Amino acid sequence: MNDPTIVNLGNIKAIIMHGDTLCLDDTDYLKFRSLVRSKAWISNFLKKSIGERLEIYNNLKIQSENEKKIKSDSIMDVNNTAVEDIFRKNNYPSYLIHGHTHRLKTHDYLIENHFTQRWVLGDWHRTGNYILWENNQLKSVLLNEL
Repeated sequence: MNDPTIVNLGNIKAIIMHGDTLCLDDTDYLKFRSLVRSKAWISNFLKKSIGERLEIYNNLKIQSENEKKIKSDSIMDVNNTAVEDIFRKNNYPSYLIHGHTHRLKTHDYLIENHFTQRWVLGDWHRTGNYILWENNQLKSVLLNEL
């Protein structure tokens, strides 16, 4: 699936995306993202044994957790200009649904007289959640503690 992807929820358009490309202020992460998505990096990674790949994964996860501790919340959240731009670029769909920041919440926007909403999926550390389209509306559903 392409990121972002436009989907139809009944007669309503929505953008579904990972959300990391909206975090324009986290330049270190965006450089990392560019590196690990490059053909050369992927090719080199896949040539390694499963053990080596797991070691790389574990080291990257530790590094990521350490970096999150020293970064401000505003740097690790979406950039509102990027959010507004993705709505504009896609002709103002009703919804933008993403994860990455894991800050479970619904945000309302009024952009050039278009009412839109951004739905953010939460993390799965203590409880799971998902978004459901039912009776022509989105609903955030929380699961019991994991």
